[in-house]
Amino acid sequence: MSFVLPARAAPLTHEVDMAEADGFEPRGGLRRVSYRSEVRLRLVDGQLRIDLLASAWGRPRRHRRPPAVRLAHGEWLRWQINYRFTGSDGAWLYRLDTLNLAHGAVPADTFLGEPPRFIDERALIW
Repeated sequence: MSFVLPARAAPLTHEVDMAEADGFEPRGGLRRVSYRSEVRLRLVDGQLRIDLLASAWGRPRRHRRPPAVRLAHGEWLRWQINYRFTGSDGAWLYRLDTLNLAHGAVPADTFLGEPPRFIDERALIW
C-alpha cells in the first residue's frame, strides 16, 4: 500500500504499479504532478482540495461517493478504490488504486505509517 518516497523536490507524483503477470513486483516511476490523472487537485484557502475521479469504465458503478477532501499543509491521507473491468476477450481484470497524498513536503517514509485519514471506497466485486 505504500513505499518510501524517492529523494526529489515536491510537487511530484511517485507511481508504483504491480501486476499479477509480473509476480506483483513493484515497478515505479517518478514524474512532476500532472493534472491529467484521475485525481483533481486545487488549492483553496491554503488547503489542498482533492477529488478522486472514479473510472467510468470500472465496476461497480459508484453512485454515492465521498465528497472532496481538504488537507492542511503537512497533513496526508490514504484513499483506496477498487474496480473490475471486462476485457475485449471477456476476461475480468481487477484493479486496486491506493492514493497516498500529502500537502507539502513530508519525510520519505511518511506513507509507511498508519494514515491519519483513510477513505475506503473498496467494494465487494464479483
